[in-house]
Amino acid sequence: MNHDPFHWGRPSQETYGGYNYNIANASNHQQESQLDNFPKVHSQQPIITGTSVVSLKFKHGIIMAADNLGSYGSLLRFNNLERLIKVGSQTVVGISGDISDLQQIERILHELEIEQEIYDSDGGHHLRAPHVHEYLSKILYNRRTKMDPLWNAVIVGGFNDDGTPFLKYIDLLGVTYTSSTLATGFGSHLAVPLLRQLIPNDIDYENIEEDEARKVLENCMRVLFYRDARASDKYSLVTIKSESNEGESTPKKLSYNHETELKVEGQSWKFAKDISGYGSKQL
Repeated sequence: MNHDPFHWGRPSQETYGGYNYNIANASNHQQESQLDNFPKVHSQQPIITGTSVVSLKFKHGIIMAADNLGSYGSLLRFNNLERLIKVGSQTVVGISGDISDLQQIERILHELEIEQEIYDSDGGHHLRAPHVHEYLSKILYNRRTKMDPLWNAVIVGGFNDDGTPFLKYIDLLGVTYTSSTLATGFGSHLAVPLLRQLIPNDIDYENIEEDEARKVLENCMRVLFYRDARASDKYSLVTIKSESNEGESTPKKLSYNHETELKVEGQSWKFAKDISGYGSKQL
């Protein structure tokens, strides 16, 4: 998907005239006389970014992972960024894209939690994943309509009001969709096919145990580490699950592993010696 605002759809030029590209190309280096009629633009492209978020449903909940790397172009600038945000007691939000916009979304979610979460409720009246997703979708769409988007792709995971697992996606245009297997960034190309080998149809997640889900998710993070130049071998993983005993459902449990390291053989690129054209080995 092309996220450049210049390429977003708009009415025909015959009706409203051509788009004035000077607005988005305005720069502080231009003459002040040229800027009199144009707004200043500071947020039209991401600077420091995070890559894929990978998630899937399983029989008793959802599991989500994202690495801890922040990239400044091709420079791996930060290695301790947390991109999985806990909201309330039963919801997690995974965010890829611009890190400064991620921090803005985190502040928005923190304010939402302060205003809406009920921590001493025994009646199940908590801030749930569908509420968080709906709120974020409105915010992202509102920013998009102002031509000043939050440059992020977001996955919200948790539980519906009826206790079934919830997993849904939002992008910077405000587009939303749901699936039993979701990923952002390169993960939508590299990880989703692996996830769909385990869950080929949306309803098949009901047959998947937590151990199976965790294993395929770890494999996805390994493939992304090998194939995505902006991915890291250290990642955060969140599991939200409910356990049923004799028909009685216990409260949802959120397991938050802040840093997990992939089990990569030797933690190096030793396998590259067998690739033709690498180092001294020629075709």
